[in-house]
Amino acid sequence: MEYSESTRQALVDSAVELFTERGYGGTSLDEIARSARVTKGALYHHFGGKQAVFEAAFDQVQADIVGRIAAVIAEPSDPWTMMRAGLNAFLEVCLEPTYQRIVVREGAAVMGWEVWRDREERTTFGVLRTVVGQLIAEGEIEPLPLDSLSRVIFGGMSAGATAIAASSDPRRTSAEVGRCMERLLEGLRVS
Repeated sequence: MEYSESTRQALVDSAVELFTERGYGGTSLDEIARSARVTKGALYHHFGGKQAVFEAAFDQVQADIVGRIAAVIAEPSDPWTMMRAGLNAFLEVCLEPTYQRIVVREGAAVMGWEVWRDREERTTFGVLRTVVGQLIAEGEIEPLPLDSLSRVIFGGMSAGATAIAASSDPRRTSAEVGRCMERLLEGLRVS
């Protein structure tokens, strides 16, 4: 069982690397298996095909990102500082080629919009909703409907991630998106 899991992990790690470098269309299952140093039969033992490998790679990238952002917002601080730290961590993630290629550029196209959105809902959106809920509970922002407010903020963050990934100057765009998001959130703040 341990060998089987290490084989699966090697395949996912290779897929993440190759999909980041070459994209979904530019990566073959043969290349993934070769890079993982396993047979194509071993790949098919774990995955039904290329899309299944991509979905596992996507899930791994998302789990890593959510873990990193959750660690940042878990630091003891007031809710407003926590929100800003989480936003800054997200903007840093948006600069990473792996996130840009696998999650932002190709996720919806490869998996279909509904599957992609469902995975976003279970990961990044969940973290954001928790933070927004804490801000409301602490009286930091207006007590608007939690789900709707979280979706509006998440929409801005998703659009920001897309702008960063498409930018010829991602660092500049990340800084601009960060300033805009902070300004929007400041507008919700209870004085």
